[in-house]
Amino acid sequence: MLTFTIRRLVLAVPTLLFISLVIFLLLELAPGDPMAQVPLTVPPEVKEKMREALGLGQPMHIRFWKWLVQFFWIEPQVLIDHWFGTSFSVGDLRVISWQTRSPVMDIVMQRMPQTLWVVGTAYVLAIIIALPIGIYSAYKQYSWFDQMGTFVSMIGFSVPPFFSGVLVIVIFSVNLGWFPSIYDTTLVVDDWDSFVKQLQQMVMPVMVLALQITAQLSRFMRASMLDNLNQDYVRTARAKGLSEYTVVLAHVLRNSMIPVITVIALGIPSIFGGAIITEQVFKVNGIGQLLIGAIQANDLPMVQTLTFIFAVLIVLFNLVADVLYGLLDPRIRYD
Repeated sequence: MLTFTIRRLVLAVPTLLFISLVIFLLLELAPGDPMAQVPLTVPPEVKEKMREALGLGQPMHIRFWKWLVQFFWIEPQVLIDHWFGTSFSVGDLRVISWQTRSPVMDIVMQRMPQTLWVVGTAYVLAIIIALPIGIYSAYKQYSWFDQMGTFVSMIGFSVPPFFSGVLVIVIFSVNLGWFPSIYDTTLVVDDWDSFVKQLQQMVMPVMVLALQITAQLSRFMRASMLDNLNQDYVRTARAKGLSEYTVVLAHVLRNSMIPVITVIALGIPSIFGGAIITEQVFKVNGIGQLLIGAIQANDLPMVQTLTFIFAVLIVLFNLVADVLYGLLDPRIRYD
């Protein structure tokens, strides 16, 4: 397993380099000009100097190489300096946002906690809810519980977050007044009262995100459980006199979790993208809203960095899913 993990990590390097090249070329070929929002009163010669300061006057391959060096070499040094108080990155040019004129990774790290609060909580809560629902729905197929679970799942699949988000705001914020409609990103959690306020403002965005994730995971869990409940090894285990609890949870569940692990692992990067709409609805000042603002301002360094971070998450959690395969299924061996 260790050899397989190391081999996959080594192969991930050229994969990520190719992905970064594709992202860079796509953004370079996209229409738009970062200087388009500069006021018309600015003289042409000043605009040209601003363009050169942003690196727009250099050839495309040189800008790509500088971005690679800044992202893979300088930014890790900045992180090391922040952790250990060293000075490896002093004086080095970092990836600069065209919109804010500040380092991109500094802005990302400022926005990341807000997204993790909402997205992380929604994903963990959805897994805790969805797996038992899927297991019990499969075991009690066509029961009232299964029918109700199917109905709720269809709602979760069908209702988009821009509609469900507005709906919960109207119900729980406007009509009932239970929760704030706008997420306060300036709130500092340092005591019990601030922690309660944080939980209150997280309820609605977490509810919207968790509904979609729960609907998806519970259906996958149910289908996988139904497929394994009819296998020969289940009848053999029951014929040996094993208890129903042992048959379902020790044998069927372990095999049923194998395909579900892929959905859970690969769903983590996708939920960051799916949270873009939710963050816009509830005014969560997170990664999703940052990406939307960067696209609207044609901030190529910011868009490229955020898109590449999503790609890194997808490659990383693909590896996590493969490793978990080997832990759950004894038939799989990575030699």
